[in-house]
Amino acid sequence: MKQTMFARRCAGLIFCCWLTSTAALALPTHSAVPGGVAVVDLGPASAPRPQAFWDDRPLAVIGDKGRWFALLGIPLDALPVPLQIRIETASTATTVDVPIGTKTYPEQRLTIKETRKVEPSPEDLARIEREQTHTAAIKRRFSSPVPDTAFARPADGRLSSRFGLRRIFNGLPRNPHGGLDFAAPSGAPVRAPAAGTVVDTGDYFFNGNTVFIDHGQGLISAYMHLSRIDVKRGQHIERGTPLGAVGATGRATGPHLHWTVILNDTPVDPLLFLAR
Repeated sequence: MKQTMFARRCAGLIFCCWLTSTAALALPTHSAVPGGVAVVDLGPASAPRPQAFWDDRPLAVIGDKGRWFALLGIPLDALPVPLQIRIETASTATTVDVPIGTKTYPEQRLTIKETRKVEPSPEDLARIEREQTHTAAIKRRFSSPVPDTAFARPADGRLSSRFGLRRIFNGLPRNPHGGLDFAAPSGAPVRAPAAGTVVDTGDYFFNGNTVFIDHGQGLISAYMHLSRIDVKRGQHIERGTPLGAVGATGRATGPHLHWTVILNDTPVDPLLFLAR
């Protein structure tokens, strides 16, 4: 009888520990629209972890509450037609259609005093092209660690510019806003929202001082316009690790943190990953 009660207690303890570990991997909010994230149920986690692909890009597969889920980052220019993902197990390969809705993002007009940041010189354009080639490789990374997708806020302060805004600088249309801005004073701390590895730091023409973190399975985050960088490439970090300080380097109208989240090489709305 004592052994039976002991076994039940152990089983209960194991179950509680399993719940605690999976709770840390809380899924992002499902939002199957341009710039959003589709959370696709792949079945019970009693089966081995499947693989998922979209257009030959591997997708993150996360275990949560006893089931497997694929996370699909949806491009801002996606049309309202289903996107097809491929699911592979050791013995089967199937496809799933993910319906995509519509979303209209508002417009934002900004005035930049340094006109070079709006209409770059030929020398600047050559630098921008080199930097874009470099960062494109970072955004395509797909490492094996399972990411914690319940992010904490990387900075304090109000949200000053939301993701997806159609931006017009000095009267000239430019790419949509690919991140989330936190209004904060210069020097305010910037912290890692979740564990990962620093895969790049540097001073970029548009982004200014920037830190890139690989959280695992195609989930990348970036922190831009920093006044100071406090981490090094290759450094493993935990949630809350200081990354640097808020600044106004690069193309910025004033001190703030620009936070980008990339999933399967696609910028998505960071708000979907903030822990609820």
